[in-house]
Amino acid sequence: MAHSLGGRRLEMKEDHGQRAYKGIRRMLYNKELVPGQKISSRELADRFHMSLTPVIQALKYMEFQAFVRHEPNRGYYLTPSSMQELEEIYDLRYLLEPSLIPNTVKHLDKEGAKRLKSAMEAHLSAHREGYLQERTFKNVQFHLTLASLSNSPTQIRILRNLFDLLILKYGGNQGTEDSMISVDEEHRKTFHCVATGDVDGAKMILSQHVMNVKNQVIERFQKIQQEREMPEFS
Repeated sequence: MAHSLGGRRLEMKEDHGQRAYKGIRRMLYNKELVPGQKISSRELADRFHMSLTPVIQALKYMEFQAFVRHEPNRGYYLTPSSMQELEEIYDLRYLLEPSLIPNTVKHLDKEGAKRLKSAMEAHLSAHREGYLQERTFKNVQFHLTLASLSNSPTQIRILRNLFDLLILKYGGNQGTEDSMISVDEEHRKTFHCVATGDVDGAKMILSQHVMNVKNQVIERFQKIQQEREMPEFS
């Protein structure tokens, strides 16, 4: 895996470097690492039973993805969560996802419609209680399937990165029972408009859907921040 940034080539070997990268992502998902935390590359190397080199490779790649920042002579830190970043993620989704709808409708065929319907039904059938992670992943899969049908690889890659940040850093967009019902209905309406070639209808519903979810997630984030700032009494 390789990426170019400012003339530099960022590479990560497929073996230990890839394993370290996946291991760190798994720790983020399981909340074993949290935003703002200092990362001990030595502890990670010991945990993954490998040398420091592949761990550093993985951290450099995650720095490129904006999960990690490097401070000279101090080491690596997970980037802190912030209201501004969360708002920007949803604002980008608001701009990006509806803009792909015309191409999605243009390129939609029977196989594509079948894939999109399957993704929608998988999300609708996901558990609402207990294992909410399943619902989160199925939700993301619906949106990425919808985007992938537009045949716009660069924009799809950007969207994948946005969803990565949302899930690994902010826990996705799990909500109340009422909000889940609303999301389900908005997915159904979006699918119907796309399947019937209603570009304007699909763009309008998808735009409103992203903003509705943004408001719910922001409200939850604010509540969590307020709870953390409350004084503890013994």
